[in-house]
Amino acid sequence: MRLHYFQHVPFEGLAMIGQWVTTRGHTLNHTAFCKADYALPSLDDYDALLVMGGPMGVYDDAQYPWLAAEKEHIRAAIDAGKAVLGICLGAQLIAASLGAEVLPHTHKEIGWFPVSMTAAGVAHPLFAGINPAMTVFHWHGDRFDIPAGAQHLMSSTGCDNQAFAYGEKVLALQFHLEMDVAAVEGLIGACGRELKQGAWIQNADWLVQLAESGKTRLALFALLDNWAAA
Repeated sequence: MRLHYFQHVPFEGLAMIGQWVTTRGHTLNHTAFCKADYALPSLDDYDALLVMGGPMGVYDDAQYPWLAAEKEHIRAAIDAGKAVLGICLGAQLIAASLGAEVLPHTHKEIGWFPVSMTAAGVAHPLFAGINPAMTVFHWHGDRFDIPAGAQHLMSSTGCDNQAFAYGEKVLALQFHLEMDVAAVEGLIGACGRELKQGAWIQNADWLVQLAESGKTRLALFALLDNWAAA
């Protein structure tokens, strides 16, 4: 499968998704919006699109002019029948491209917290073979509404909308399954100022300690295999 991914900041890359790409023998290209010479791909250049995270908001078009073009491309990819997977900011961009509202949440959610599937999530083929309740990594301050025509797949105590699917090929995850130690440490290094005391914010040592277990790798690979099969 020909994969393309959108990267928004240098410290948020593919992390363990890169391992999956290599072991499954897929090809990979990317667009780095954090570089001045970025170039959007043609829809004919790839079979599936990964949209990664970043600290900006989907509504920050004035500060990041490329956001408008990115949202247009994501919607075009969905309309063209491409497989699209968005993580954190990427999920919010999918939601916005489908006409849903994305706004600052009442609080930031940063740390390892549980999520659980809705009835639609348990039944959805993209989640086949995945534990319906698991602890995953979060680092976000915004919340998306579920787009019209999409299925609400996961929720958590800290944020009601954690995942949705639009049809069989488009999946949006507010949380991270791909984070390894290096990725978590990169986030802490770039955004550690956000680690202030709060009910939904854990300390840096705990974030790294749980990342060392690699506990989400199996779920990540199962989900990506389901997505690729779609």
